[in-house]
Amino acid sequence: MGIVNIIATASVALSNIVQPIGIESMINTNTNTNIEVSREFAQETQVENKEELEVEKELVVKTEEEIENDAILAKWKTKQEAKWNNLSQEKFTINASAYTAAADECGWNTGITASGIKVQEERTLACPPEYPFGTIIEIEGMGQYRCEDRGGAIKGNHFDIYMVTKAEAFGFGRKNITAWVVK
Repeated sequence: MGIVNIIATASVALSNIVQPIGIESMINTNTNTNIEVSREFAQETQVENKEELEVEKELVVKTEEEIENDAILAKWKTKQEAKWNNLSQEKFTINASAYTAAADECGWNTGITASGIKVQEERTLACPPEYPFGTIIEIEGMGQYRCEDRGGAIKGNHFDIYMVTKAEAFGFGRKNITAWVVK
């Protein structure tokens, strides 16, 4: 049904209710029939149709740091491509602990992870080597974290969640939590 058909169908219903003012003749291209349509109604319908055709666009604004992080992860993605194909889509249990960027825990206190990205609370996760950098993991009850770091003790199902303070990290302790790979 073309735009002319929509106008014609609606105008028939409208003409039963309101007497049209300023009649305009239109040709239905599907049936080659002449149709009389109110000029006001045709204009209203065209505006409505234009509104329906508008497409919403979402503007994503990234910080300079986010752009740099995306570039770093893109390099790792090509280096670790085989690992991406082997990621399980099943839920699994992780043995989670927490860590900070303190020098006594990781040898330096710059906050730069093994992937080259600066640590960030509620995002940075130290994962076993079989998880490529950039993997997003949903940790039940905690949200989504991204594999950005490694560690000598991070093997098997042991994952380390970055926290800002030692008090938070010690308070978290060690827990078995359900998790799954998002992407």
